[in-house]
Amino acid sequence: MNAFPPTLPAPRRSTLLRHLAVTAAAALLLLGLTYGLAPFRNYQLATMAAYLCATAGLTLLTGLNGQLSLGHGALMATGAYTVALLQNALGDAGFLGGWTLIVSLAAAVVVATAVGAVIGLVAARLRGPYLAGFTLAVAVVVPAIATTFDGVFNGEQGLGVAVPPPPAALGASFPYERWQAWLALAGALLTMLLLANLVRSRFGRSLVAVRDDEVAARLAGIHVARTQVLAFVVSAACAGLGGGLLALLAQSVSPGAFSLTLSLFLLMAIVIGGLGSLAGAVWGAALLVALPDLSHLLTERLALSPAVAQRLEGNLPLAVFGITLIVVMIVAPGGVQGLLRRLGRSARLSWSTRRG
Repeated sequence: MNAFPPTLPAPRRSTLLRHLAVTAAAALLLLGLTYGLAPFRNYQLATMAAYLCATAGLTLLTGLNGQLSLGHGALMATGAYTVALLQNALGDAGFLGGWTLIVSLAAAVVVATAVGAVIGLVAARLRGPYLAGFTLAVAVVVPAIATTFDGVFNGEQGLGVAVPPPPAALGASFPYERWQAWLALAGALLTMLLLANLVRSRFGRSLVAVRDDEVAARLAGIHVARTQVLAFVVSAACAGLGGGLLALLAQSVSPGAFSLTLSLFLLMAIVIGGLGSLAGAVWGAALLVALPDLSHLLTERLALSPAVAQRLEGNLPLAVFGITLIVVMIVAPGGVQGLLRRLGRSARLSWSTRRG
């Protein structure tokens, strides 16, 4: 009998080591970047990291498994309200340290995973417009619960979130925005590391097989319904973490922050970034953060009355997102990441031709 523990096969072990090396390099690069950015830019970087958790999970669900979801904003709201309620409860009980953030974020992931499992069980039985309609109903119903049970969720005004200061070991003058960026980036890097390894695993291949042809996948021995439910569960966990991070960054949670518009933005973000690519999820998250600044800049350049400018700024992001989506689908059907990949192949081909 073999006394040695089983080891990973060489390809899988090398993939894990490569992903760990890339994650470590990205962490060092981002750590240095946070020291060079202004406080507001650090806050934007933290917001982008929170959105990245959700866009990466939605990429796995829609891009790799083919399940269309219009309700991921509601799953983010689930994680955000979980963090708000738990942080406030711990604060009222006199427990408000750095460890409470980990507990609250873990609880957000667990609750969002449970909600995602319920949604996934129903979604596995639906196809096409029926699946889109069901997730659309989720996007509308979940935020409405906060206004219905206003005694718990404080209605439209929402809840404040008790957030502890940065650890004392960082110093009394340590910028709070930099600490927020570190916290959100840690969650985003962990999410990307886990998803990258999951995509390269047997489960990841099953996701793609189910997306491409359910009948062929079933004949190959893949449990289609279970694979689809697990895809929804993983994606919901990522959305819950992203929503919880957003709650900690904004230090408040309200139904208006997780409306149907957010779900549409998330879906358009992964399409523009590159559907089915985790790197495309990064571009999509960056676009979600840059869009409000772009809309504000456009309204400032136009000579409009304050009332018209406010109304335009509220509707302009969706219009800009829609126009960007149309342009990207015409110019680069594979999204931003697909365009970059194509340009890279052309550059390598040109370089090899010159050397030859």
